[in-house]
Amino acid sequence: MSNIRLFFSATLSSEMIEKLDKSQSHYLTKVMRVKENEVFSLFNKNGEWEAKILEISKSIVKFRTIKQLRQKEKIKELWLAFSPIKSNYQNFMIQKATELGVTKFLPIIFDRTVVRKINKERLEKIVIEASEQSNRINIPTIEVVQDLNVFLKKNSMDLIFTDLNSNISKVDKSKFTNKPVCIIIGPEGDFSETEREKILSFKGVQPIKINENILRSETAVISAISIVNYVIN
Repeated sequence: MSNIRLFFSATLSSEMIEKLDKSQSHYLTKVMRVKENEVFSLFNKNGEWEAKILEISKSIVKFRTIKQLRQKEKIKELWLAFSPIKSNYQNFMIQKATELGVTKFLPIIFDRTVVRKINKERLEKIVIEASEQSNRINIPTIEVVQDLNVFLKKNSMDLIFTDLNSNISKVDKSKFTNKPVCIIIGPEGDFSETEREKILSFKGVQPIKINENILRSETAVISAISIVNYVIN
């Protein structure tokens, strides 16, 4: 079985015959040098299928699904609310957070946020590529940029607040409900005092200090997700 995995957004079923788009066809034939009759796998949130290349015509791959390899997975929702940062660091952060199991990204504009826009299309490509490489089936979603008030008002969640001022260093699993777990990471200049008060007043919030040192945003994200994953699993 080939270890080549591609995300396929349309419906997948056994013995279906379909074509890949131009980009994925190019990746298979020109980058991975896959030939007719060779196999690869296709996945989406409903599962993963082994597929066989039937034909390569005009650089487009025609395939047939052979069998289902994995069923739809039931996952624990793990969200990341973050302040946009410079693109190179942000791309790395999104990639690693995807590998670590984040299911939804929520970019938030804080008082001290410097970068106030995201390239949503670019980030969506990153989460797909990271999911393909990390053996995930479910592709994380990326929300539109929002402010803190909207985020706190519209979302029902168990909130993990990474707070430098907290004296708590452990996440209490007994406080988790059946709601999604959301980690909130502040901007490079940290949360304002007003923002801290709003977050701490959120029902079900757990403030934790993830490190004695001041961490870069992307480092804080990886650290916080690792801590929460350890507690959840």
